[in-house]
Amino acid sequence: MIKGLLLILFSVSFLTCSLDSNKEAKKSIFHYNQPNPITSLDPAFAKTQNNYWACEHLYNQLLDLDDSLHIVPELAKYYTISEEGKLYTFILRNDVYFTGNKCFKDSLSRVVNASDVAFSFYRLLDTKLSAPGRWIFVDKIDSINGFKALNDTVFQLRLKRPFAPLLSLLTMHYCSIIPEEAIDYYKDKFRENPVGTGPFVLTNWVDRQGMFFRKNTNYFKNGKPHLDGIRISFIEDRNTAYLEFMKKRIDYFSGIHSSFAPQLINRFGMLRDDRVGMMNFMRGTYLNTEYIGINVNAVSTNHALRNKYIRQALNLAINKELMVQTFKYGIGKAANSGFIPPGLTSFDSVRFKGYSYDPDSARALLKLAGYSNLKKDEQQLVLYTNKDFIDLITFVARQWQEVGIDVKIELLETATLREKMRAAELPIFRASWIADYPDEESFLTVFYGPNSSPPNYTRFQNQQFDLFYEDAMKETDPELRKDLYQKMNKIIIDEAPVVFLLYDEVALFSQNNIHGIIPNAINLLKLEDVKKLIIE
Repeated sequence: MIKGLLLILFSVSFLTCSLDSNKEAKKSIFHYNQPNPITSLDPAFAKTQNNYWACEHLYNQLLDLDDSLHIVPELAKYYTISEEGKLYTFILRNDVYFTGNKCFKDSLSRVVNASDVAFSFYRLLDTKLSAPGRWIFVDKIDSINGFKALNDTVFQLRLKRPFAPLLSLLTMHYCSIIPEEAIDYYKDKFRENPVGTGPFVLTNWVDRQGMFFRKNTNYFKNGKPHLDGIRISFIEDRNTAYLEFMKKRIDYFSGIHSSFAPQLINRFGMLRDDRVGMMNFMRGTYLNTEYIGINVNAVSTNHALRNKYIRQALNLAINKELMVQTFKYGIGKAANSGFIPPGLTSFDSVRFKGYSYDPDSARALLKLAGYSNLKKDEQQLVLYTNKDFIDLITFVARQWQEVGIDVKIELLETATLREKMRAAELPIFRASWIADYPDEESFLTVFYGPNSSPPNYTRFQNQQFDLFYEDAMKETDPELRKDLYQKMNKIIIDEAPVVFLLYDEVALFSQNNIHGIIPNAINLLKLEDVKKLIIE
């Protein structure tokens, strides 16, 4: 009798588990991998891709970017800017609720208001928090009335002086809106107990194994999200993650790696013929300029790098199209139009002709500069890089040697390389610059004289450039500001404080049943519009 009862109980239990498993299997759970573990879900610390992709699922900002990087309202319905460009007034939506959480006590949730915006922004400035996003407002905000809630739906931000790219800054995840109750309740544990307004809600975080989200059923954008949830794995080895994707256990991955890239795409950056129909492949503009920086202050007065013609020759001697095909599998474009990359309005490949491959002109400039007459130690270039880019930099060095330039490569650990760049100890080094926000200022600040490093790793100084930069920060007319940005870009092309290598691109792969992913130039994974078809 007892044995029979146990058998019945086991059968019922198994049937129940099977039904739950089938129910779970029919839910549309989007699964992707992060090779670098997520360290915090506090948006004030959303500095790296692994953190800000997760924060994208949980929070909203006053303003957002559409897929073409145009600024659009999000928590704000609309905004106005005063004529002098210092006072910004935002009118907030009154139908946005924070996700339900015990920090709100009996009410469980409440409507977002202007005081939440003021709190979130002042918190970012708090020196005790030491948030990496603090730079957004430091030395920009009026010290007395920087942030002010006039009532529940009107928020004002006042600047010390006009700063034209401000609206772009406000789209960053650092500027996500959070409730003060959550910080009071969770304190430093807020990083793992996020409370936001986003399309998804965290349900479980298993340390370095995975993270799980469910859809926010009270999301203020009607009908969204379409997914039932998100799962993030933390598989450190990219090859293992790639195999999981090929087995259809992962829905999506971004970027390519030399170990598996030839199995997916050809050298022209297109999906291989035998892979067409097996997966979705998308590529698009990415606001990332790869370059070799030159700090002339780190060499002697008569060194070759001090001569502008020699720096221009370095640019002309590289076959960048071949470099992109060989080392980036065609994902990217030769940087032939200055430092501002495609995807920003000031980029103009027709108007701005930078440096295309022309070894004969490179040799002519070296002769004009008297390179061969320099002493050996004044001729030699010591090019610093890390192991991740040794193949690409070896290619560059050989191209320079072909036109008669004496160059050798020095390998440094990544942390050491960055520290020496920061300390201005390296005369010539490989680097990249990825936009924090979609405005040309994010790139041109790299060369603004008063800036230290970062971002001005080359210690570039040019009075006319600095004047154009300062005028651009005050200019509220987009076309006039665009003209100033282009004038600055022209100065960088002519003075050549860097060797322009390539404009990077995003490469995205997803399973065939995933729809709605659209590449964007800041490589942000937006999932509120994504659908996953359930395959029976």
